[in-house]
Amino acid sequence: MGITSRMVPTEDASARKREIEEKLKQEQETLSFIRENMEKSDQLTKGMVSILSSFESRLMQLENSIIPVHKQTENLQRLQENVDKTLSCMDHVISYYHVAKDTDRIIREGPTGRLDEYLACIAKIQKAVEYFQDNNPDSPELNTVKARFEKGKELLEAEFRSLLTRYSKPVPPILILDAITVDEELEVQEDVVLEHLPEAVLQDIICIAGWLVEYGRNQDFMNVYFQIRSNQLDRSIKGLKDHFRKNSASSGILYSPAVPTKRKDTPTKKAPKRPGTIRKAQNLLKQYSQHGLDGKKGGSNLTPLEGHDHDLRVKHPSDALTEKHGAAAGKDDVLDIEIDSYIHCITAFVKLAQSEYVLLAEIIPEHHQKKTFDSLIQEALDNLMLEGDNIVSAARRAIMRHDYSAVLTIFPILRHLKMNKSEFDTTLQGTAASTKNKLPTLITSMETIGAKALEEFADSIKNDPDKEYNMPKDGTVHELTSNAILFLQQLLDFHETAGAMLASQETSSSASSYTSEFNKRLLSSYICKVLGNLQLNLLSKSKVYEDSALSAIFLHNNYNYILKSLEKSELIQLVTVTQKKAESSYRELIEQQIQMYQRSWLKVTEHLADRNMPIFQPGTKLKDKERQVIKDKFKGFNDGLEELCKIQKGWAIPDKEQRDFIRQAQRRVVSDAYRAFLHRCANISFTKNPEKYHKYRPEEVEEMIEKLFDTSA
Repeated sequence: MGITSRMVPTEDASARKREIEEKLKQEQETLSFIRENMEKSDQLTKGMVSILSSFESRLMQLENSIIPVHKQTENLQRLQENVDKTLSCMDHVISYYHVAKDTDRIIREGPTGRLDEYLACIAKIQKAVEYFQDNNPDSPELNTVKARFEKGKELLEAEFRSLLTRYSKPVPPILILDAITVDEELEVQEDVVLEHLPEAVLQDIICIAGWLVEYGRNQDFMNVYFQIRSNQLDRSIKGLKDHFRKNSASSGILYSPAVPTKRKDTPTKKAPKRPGTIRKAQNLLKQYSQHGLDGKKGGSNLTPLEGHDHDLRVKHPSDALTEKHGAAAGKDDVLDIEIDSYIHCITAFVKLAQSEYVLLAEIIPEHHQKKTFDSLIQEALDNLMLEGDNIVSAARRAIMRHDYSAVLTIFPILRHLKMNKSEFDTTLQGTAASTKNKLPTLITSMETIGAKALEEFADSIKNDPDKEYNMPKDGTVHELTSNAILFLQQLLDFHETAGAMLASQETSSSASSYTSEFNKRLLSSYICKVLGNLQLNLLSKSKVYEDSALSAIFLHNNYNYILKSLEKSELIQLVTVTQKKAESSYRELIEQQIQMYQRSWLKVTEHLADRNMPIFQPGTKLKDKERQVIKDKFKGFNDGLEELCKIQKGWAIPDKEQRDFIRQAQRRVVSDAYRAFLHRCANISFTKNPEKYHKYRPEEVEEMIEKLFDTSA
């Protein structure tokens, strides 16, 4: 076992040795291979260095020979470029000398139908002008192209004028009416666009205007623009006016079929509110002024307030009035049309002017727009203001003739002007002060003449003379009363306008504060003044009647008519602003006149009184004197009854309620007294022919009284 142990290490060492020797041998072989490769690498490196050295030498030789050639070529290229540029410049310069010839045909034929090509041609000419001015200002070619440029500019201006003239047309009246229509049934109004020029034409005009401003150095086209458009604006408004005259005369209303989907059986444009009685009021007031104040023929031929109950009317003459004044009514129909036409034209002017400004803003430079717009609207605005001045002048002349219906013409116009003043001012914003002041001046003139008419009307009511032949024979409503109430009713319809009229003449500091309330109080005071003057005049007129009973009936009818008219027309609300007890005052006056009338029956009923009645005992024979007293009482009663019934049957109390009340009261008083008298005389033998004196039964007396104030009975 010991031997074995020694043998194992020996074998391991031999194996280890052999292994090391083999590895050494391998390493030696590897080293030898590396050395061989290193030698080869050194040889290759030496060969490469030799090649590179040779290449560098050759490259230096090539560079030394190529660089001079390159520099020479570069110089040649630069020279070529210079030659090309020179030739191009020469061609460009030479082209300026041919511009006049090249553009001659296009310039001569003008820009119509080929504006873009024409403007490009003008641009060439303009560049030629600039070239010659900079480089050869003394050349004849400069004058040639300058002349060609001016010719081209003239033709552009002519084209601008031609396009505007050819395509600018008055706006059709029906389209204007649709544009100014306010349809109350529509929650959102549809704006009607007023297209003055076709879109393609408009773009050409804008293009020409832009060129003239930028290159033409010319503002004359702006004058051309406002002159042509001003004429069309004026023609549009005149066309609307003619449309009114032609259509309103036949139908009385205007239809606007421009937008078929909106067409209804009612006019699309509502005329500004004008009361239904204004035309009749004008007729009646004209008749009054002509026949009442001038001392000519007059009478109670008037129908009171239109729309009131028949019982409030004067009794007999409305038909005569219609026949007699048919021609006047025709004139007033024409006047109504003129008023409505003028009101619509004012509204149309604002709408058309606004649309003109929109169009102008696209064509005219911004810093010239306000001035051009001011000039554009002058003709149409002046014509409207002149027409308004004519209305004022006509009203002034009519007032001088005591025709106060003229102020009724002013009311609707003035109200419309004031309602539209803010929009008017907005439209004219930026124009000259003289332009902006035209409407306020017209409004002031209308307010002044209107206030004068109101004051003179009040004075005429006070000073209307008491003419016997002008008094109603039946004691009914006097024409003065009818006219006054008709006039005041118009003030109710235009109360704000009328109040402002009166306020415009006030100089007190309070006029500037609480304007609405102040104006209302002024108008109330004015109405009360007219009614007070009317009451005083009626009282004076009543004295013309010889019969005090007829005088009382006359005053009763007029006072009652005034009260009922105030109540039914709501004038009473205005009156009570300054006179709280006006209504009760009129009722007291009416009651006083009823009592005055009832006194006329005292001469009938006094015969039925116990005074002078003989005292007798039943069965006692009366003396002749006593019998005669009873006979006289019967005769006095019969004669008085017959006389009063005959006279008063021809009098009139138009108000049925008042007529029945007065009849019943009188019937009751007379009937009761007559029955009592008959009862006292029932057993008295005062005559052999009692039927001669006892002519009427109480029922017959009542029937006779029931026929009072009835001309048909």
